[in-house]
Formats: sequence, C-alpha cells, structure tokens
Amino acid sequence: MTSETISNNFRIYLTQLGYGKGSVYMLPECIKDFLDYHHTTDISNLKPPHIQSFYEWLQIRSHKRKQGGLSEIYINHHIYALKMFFTWLEQTGQIKYNPISVMKFKRPQANIREPLSKEEITCLFENSTNTKETALLHLFYSCGLRRSEAEKLNTTDIHFKQNLLYVREGKGAKRRVIPMTARVTKELEDYYKNERNQLKNIKDEEAFMFNRIGQRMSGNSYNKALKNILAKAAITKEISLHHLRHSIATHLLESGASIEYVKDFLGHSHLEATQIYTKVYQHQLRKL
Repeated sequence: MTSETISNNFRIYLTQLGYGKGSVYMLPECIKDFLDYHHTTDISNLKPPHIQSFYEWLQIRSHKRKQGGLSEIYINHHIYALKMFFTWLEQTGQIKYNPISVMKFKRPQANIREPLSKEEITCLFENSTNTKETALLHLFYSCGLRRSEAEKLNTTDIHFKQNLLYVREGKGAKRRVIPMTARVTKELEDYYKNERNQLKNIKDEEAFMFNRIGQRMSGNSYNKALKNILAKAAITKEISLHHLRHSIATHLLESGASIEYVKDFLGHSHLEATQIYTKVYQHQLRKL
C-alpha cells in the first residue's frame, strides 16, 4: 500500500462525513506529506515521536509557492489532519492506540482582521453601480457568508417570501438558516429577476450568481468584483471577502446582539471561534 492509496482512502472517509471540497482535498494531502516525510506506510507502527518530529520539521519547512516558512495556521491544518486521520484509523480498527490523543500543540496566533466601519460599509453600497455588486455585498456582509458558501449558493437556497437564506453545506458540513431584512431580500431579488435572468449561455441553471460569461461565480470572481467596488469607493486598505463577514459580526455585537446569536448567524461550531469578534470590538473601544 502506498502513501497515495492511504491518503485516498482517508479522502473517501472525509467525503462520506460530508466535508467540503477544500477539506477533502487538503487534509489527505497533509497526511501524504506526513507519510512521505517518514518514508513509511506502516500505519500500525506510528508513535508520538513520529508526529513530534514531523511537527518540528513543519516549523522550519519552506513554503512551496512563496518565500518564507509556513504560517502557524497552515501548520495547524496539518495537526488537524493528523487528528482526523488517527481518529479514522482507530474507528476502523486499523490501529489499537491513537498516538496523537495524548499530545498537545501550540494554538496558532489568531490573525485579527480590522473590520470595516459602518461608514465604510455604507460607502461600498453607495458605490455599487449594479444589482450584482449590491447582491455580492449582501451575501458577504448582510448574510455573513464564507467564500465557499457563496460559491455553492443556489437559487433554491434563497426564499424571498420568507426572508430566509439557507446554507446547505457550510464549514464542517454544517447547515444553517440566515434571516434577511426586507431590504436585503428585495435587493437580492432585484439581481435575481433582472441582471441574472438577462444572462445568455448560462452554464449552471442552479447557481444564484454568475460571472459575465454565464458560469457560476468562483472565489476569484467574487474577489475581483469586490476589488472593483473598493476602487470606486476609494478604499485603499487591503480588504478581503472575509473582512465583510468579519465586519457584520462586529457590527452585530456593537448593536447589542448576543454572542450566541452571532455564533449561530456565522455558523460557528464552538463559541470560542466567535469570541475573536468580541476581542476586536473591545480593541476598537480602547482605540476610541
């Protein structure tokens, strides 16, 4: 059995659990890196020292696509992959003892994004020159979608009469329902009824949002569209799609929403993931 075969079997397991395409691709690749580093496919003989030496190597490994080393977040992805991998081996009886279960690792330093102010968000909406740009801002800001969630969004996921947007496959295969205001619903419906339905040569009828040649919007397409809006709004600081999601979370807390509500709105599995936004809010108050 090769490391490729083992990682592919692990990929099948993740797919069966309902993990997203990104995780189904990346996590098995991390496992293949681990097995290739040790030049072994003897999974029954893997011990904590094997994991520790791989972890230490990741600290000094150079990045394959750019200068410098690996980020703490990227290293943490490898550790998460190993935890999932050994859990799978234990559950399927391929190992009797889970070697990573007794190990502890440094938590990665969170990359705190500075949210946009409410004035900057208003400026973005004012500089949206068509219904598509307005709809994009609503998906990522008003509805707080992740990039992967917007990519997968279908027309049947938006219930205009009920003012609800359904995320069918969020991070970790979680589903959630997002309430929309009357304005958000109307402006998403404006895009759907007008600009979207005027497109010719549509390649994927199910998709909610398309690029100019009728293909489902990809993450890169969303990024380019956001950059166009930022340029028109004369906002020069580095802003990503995730900044919009980050901003709505912070603004909800500022408006008095409970952290539990924000957790459910964003689709976080654990409250700890949402608490980063309370820290940002407190940081803003200190600056003021």
